[in-house]
Amino acid sequence: ENIFKTLLIPSLKVKQVIEHPFVKAVTITGSTPAGKSVAAIAGNVLKKSVLELGGSDPYVILEDADLIEAAKACVTSRLINGGQSCIAAKRFIVVEKIFEQFQDLFVEQMKLRKMGNPFDESVVIGPQARIDLRNELHTQVEHSIQQGAELLLGGFIPEGKGAFYPPTVLTNVNENNIVFTEEIFGPVAPLIKARDEDDAIRLANKTVFGLGAAVFTKDLDKGERIAKEKIVAGSCFVNSFVKSDPRLPFGGINHSGYGRELGLFGIREFVNIKTIFMG
Repeated sequence: ENIFKTLLIPSLKVKQVIEHPFVKAVTITGSTPAGKSVAAIAGNVLKKSVLELGGSDPYVILEDADLIEAAKACVTSRLINGGQSCIAAKRFIVVEKIFEQFQDLFVEQMKLRKMGNPFDESVVIGPQARIDLRNELHTQVEHSIQQGAELLLGGFIPEGKGAFYPPTVLTNVNENNIVFTEEIFGPVAPLIKARDEDDAIRLANKTVFGLGAAVFTKDLDKGERIAKEKIVAGSCFVNSFVKSDPRLPFGGINHSGYGRELGLFGIREFVNIKTIFMG
């Protein structure tokens, strides 16, 4: 009895629930500000917390990547849940030699994704969660263009009802642009040009977040080495988009949170480890 219970409560009641003696630990999946608030409440009453927060997941496309498959995977990841996912691809960092070719393939794939009524099975992109969030997303796009980005696709508020926003592609995005430095929670894809592999990795790691990342290359040994030794994130996928699996630990670092969900490490987050010594 009472092992699992759902409470439909407003955010103002969360503090009261966390502080209740019946609650022994807390985990949150949400924004970085929400995570900070929950962690502060839990810490004040010395209760363990696990935070799975926002991300600005970089996808690095190297010179030897299969560009067609990379473009498909990148677009699929960017548009997960209408782009409203912490583990959706957020920044596309492409080495200079193949930038134009990848850009064309990427835009082509984005154009194939239909926006509209989510009950229509041909639709890939439904509405954003709220009108104000859609408007905030559009403001980020407008600021990005003012900062020098070039709009290749989308970037407008559609007529009619609903919090819809079309698939949007921005190019000529630099590391000081708002769509590079902030999490973009919607179907907006910034394309960033890197001089070479080392510069691409530098750009990928230039973020306060650290949830997921991906590297695309035909050289699997190189991809594994970059994922293990160079990319700073809670997970890094090679030639695939970031996704969770109940068998594997999932979580981030830095402003993407701490602790792990799923897998053996995830189970251990929610137990108290006891040492028994018998002399």
